Amino acid sequence: MSRQRSGLGTNQEGVRRHNLGTLLRHVHRAGTMSRADLTLQMGLNRSTIAGLVGELESLGVTERALPAQPRTGAGRPSAGVGLSRSGPFVIAVDLGVDRVLVARVGLGGAVQHRATAPIVGGEAWQVGGTVATLIRQVVADTPDDAPLVGIGVSVPGMVRRNDGLIRLAPNLEWHDVSFGSIILAALGVDVPVLVANDADLGALAEHYRGAGLGIDDLIYVSGNVGVGAGVITGGFRLEGAGGYSGEVGHLSFNPSGHPCHCGNRGCWETEVGAHAIAAAIGCPQEQVAQLGEVLEGFREPTPELRVIGTHLGHGLASIVNAFNPRVVVLGGYFRELFRLVRTDVNAALAQRALPAPLESVTLTLPGLGADSVLLGAAEIALEPLFVDPVAGLHTAITGVGAKLAG
Repeated sequence: MSRQRSGLGTNQEGVRRHNLGTLLRHVHRAGTMSRADLTLQMGLNRSTIAGLVGELESLGVTERALPAQPRTGAGRPSAGVGLSRSGPFVIAVDLGVDRVLVARVGLGGAVQHRATAPIVGGEAWQVGGTVATLIRQVVADTPDDAPLVGIGVSVPGMVRRNDGLIRLAPNLEWHDVSFGSIILAALGVDVPVLVANDADLGALAEHYRGAGLGIDDLIYVSGNVGVGAGVITGGFRLEGAGGYSGEVGHLSFNPSGHPCHCGNRGCWETEVGAHAIAAAIGCPQEQVAQLGEVLEGFREPTPELRVIGTHLGHGLASIVNAFNPRVVVLGGYFRELFRLVRTDVNAALAQRALPAPLESVTLTLPGLGADSVLLGAAEIALEPLFVDPVAGLHTAITGVGAKLAG
């Protein structure tokens, strides 16, 4: 008679839930997959995959679908697994300096409804009220049986990893703000809220379904008045001990340069940030937050913009030397700046970057356009559903439109 080894034990329920989440994550990333492909990807047998798919269908998360690609070989086609059109959703909040964008986002990164509003009054409780109003708008027509899983919030600032406290959002003049709690208090509901830095979320979304799809080493450089970066290395987000990594705007660039709001002098942000670009093109200070739109009106670069392009390339060289990414994605107002001064940026990068990391890096624009950060916020809100779909749906709220309207 065999004897079970003491202290090891098994947790078949935990394994099953893990497999449910893994399967759902695969379908979420792909949109539609065949059961045969899921069997191959997950290394499980067909009957186990069939059982997992059946359970996700019973939970209202997936539904039967035609395979993404028709079968060309012999035998019966493998049934497709798609995402339920009335399944779980999250709220994504992209908080800017002058405006806030809120969207209802379903599995697969499908933006179902979006709304935006200017930020009037910079106090966190005022902004939280605006966010709550926009959330009510985007969930008003939600089917009663569609569960709200959580809320993801992107912030242009430093966010503490373990609890989402905004330690510093300099362009909003916020210090130690628990913005998630403010949103929940304004809504009057209890749902998980996750808060993260905007550049980190831009990197995450571009890695999952944008310009960095299939690339495990990439950096998303964000221009949102200030300058920050989200880093994906080896397929994982680089967060740092407290969650504050990626503050590349405050790399020392010109020690005898302009004073920076952080208290130092000559930070990279003082040379390529929104205020520096606005000064170079004569953009009024009240339009700095709309710098990307202002740059859209330029068809040719000015000499001043070309200088900033050189500074951008020199700073990017330091990042490439330090992290050795395969792709650097330029987001925010850098999208329009790079369009104008691409040659200057590339030349300056080649001038300062070490030959070895330079060989493998490409500068590119976001594959998700202006939605990188928004979809990154949706991804962190959906993550608990992929860790454990059963528990994630247990804490979700159904009939949220009626609850918030009431």
